[in-house]
Amino acid sequence: MKQLLTALSLAVCARALVAQGAPPQVAPDQPYVMEYYYKVQWGHQQEFLQLFLKNHYPLLKRSVESGRMVSVKIETPANHMTEDARWDYRVTIRFKNSTLATTANPQEESWISQLWPDQAGYKREEQRRFEILLAHWDLPVTDITPARQ
Repeated sequence: MKQLLTALSLAVCARALVAQGAPPQVAPDQPYVMEYYYKVQWGHQQEFLQLFLKNHYPLLKRSVESGRMVSVKIETPANHMTEDARWDYRVTIRFKNSTLATTANPQEESWISQLWPDQAGYKREEQRRFEILLAHWDLPVTDITPARQ
């Protein structure tokens, strides 16, 4: 009996935890929004941004041109934050749908070859961009604004 009660309690708790963390889902044919946050080593913010704009942003623009993504927006905070909450850049991407947001782009490698013929230079600069990066996290965002009544 005690084992049954323990198992039942765990099942109820697990279900509540899953329900708490599960974001609302969007319809498969609706845009899907992801925010990508970058925290850079102090003093290297401009270097990171220059490398990002040179070696990653063109790939994002190509994804928008292809229709895989709807839009890309790059932002930086206007004021400072505490170190534990600090981020330097946020890139918000609206994908055409959740499937495209969560699957690899089969064209990406060919685009990289086309956009950066000097692959050795590209790889060296991308390695540097990640060397000066302290943290990076991705956050799926769901719009839960009520519809107008």
